[in-house]
Amino acid sequence: MLTLANDEIGINIESLRQHVPVRRCKHVAGQGIYHVGQPFQAIYLVHAGSYKTCELADDGREQVTGFRMRGELIGVESIGLKTYSCDVIALEDSEAWELPYPAVLRACLHEPELHARITGALAAEIRSDRSWMLMLGTLAAERRVAAFLLDVAARYARLGFSAKHFILRMSRIDMASFLALKHETVSRALSRLDELNVITVQRREVQVLDVDGLRALAGAAH
Repeated sequence: MLTLANDEIGINIESLRQHVPVRRCKHVAGQGIYHVGQPFQAIYLVHAGSYKTCELADDGREQVTGFRMRGELIGVESIGLKTYSCDVIALEDSEAWELPYPAVLRACLHEPELHARITGALAAEIRSDRSWMLMLGTLAAERRVAAFLLDVAARYARLGFSAKHFILRMSRIDMASFLALKHETVSRALSRLDELNVITVQRREVQVLDVDGLRALAGAAH
């Protein structure tokens, strides 16, 4: 019996299979799960790897709006719409469970615990997105990067991996887009955190040397 879970999400795939046709989808790095404008037909639960969500800004540039890791839902932002409102792209070779919608909601009638978990998962996604929106509007560049590293570390920890030594699956350009910064600004901020001896960074490999120092730099808001 397979259950993918973090602190806020615990969805039993085998229970879902009793009521809806759940399908595992594999994606190579750079491949999309879906793109903006396609008919909204399912939400997805990340099984392995990682993905980014992105939209087109008014000037035509890609704007990264989030990153999803194992145990996290994708497609929540499009619930209630006829079409998907963003693109979702694999950052590495990844897998996700396709959960047909609204069939998955009908399954909740037979599985009250499943309904509670999905509702909690949707609420968690909304809270997380709102928290980042508020943060990006108030923190300076270096603090944004520090807060981002803490968030990635915490998500790795929830998956049972090290929170002090991890790989950033996204590029510096994707980080910059998500944090509403320039690519060069993100690189300078990482170098500055390295100089302060709170982290060491080699390409995408990050080691946190001083957790309290990183938290202090991120500010009490995070």
